[in-house]
Amino acid sequence: MDFEFTPDTYFDGTGPSTLIAKLTYPESQWGEEICIFASSLDGKILYDVVDFYGNDYHITPETSDLPITLQELIVMIESLEVNAATELGHINTALTGIPQAESLLYKDLELFFNEKRKHFGFI
Repeated sequence: MDFEFTPDTYFDGTGPSTLIAKLTYPESQWGEEICIFASSLDGKILYDVVDFYGNDYHITPETSDLPITLQELIVMIESLEVNAATELGHINTALTGIPQAESLLYKDLELFFNEKRKHFGFI
């Protein structure tokens, strides 16, 4: 697995934002699904996390000059947080699980999380 892999770009000219990863938490009784988007603004890449409830996520990094590495994306996913005082839908409980991950840009993301789910007995 190439943890230093970085896509050349997130953007294919069809719009200012793109889906970089989709996370599903199948063990959650609420069937949580979270999407991570990258948007371009003033020469920077901004990252945004969206769920069904509209929670406000703390993510690291929030911005970058270039696309992030696979390792940085994994750390971003594993460190996602929502302020417990403003949390909607019990999302912090779902975040304690291991997601099924999909990405058209980071081919090894799905493999990484599948191996982790297998290691912990989810597969």
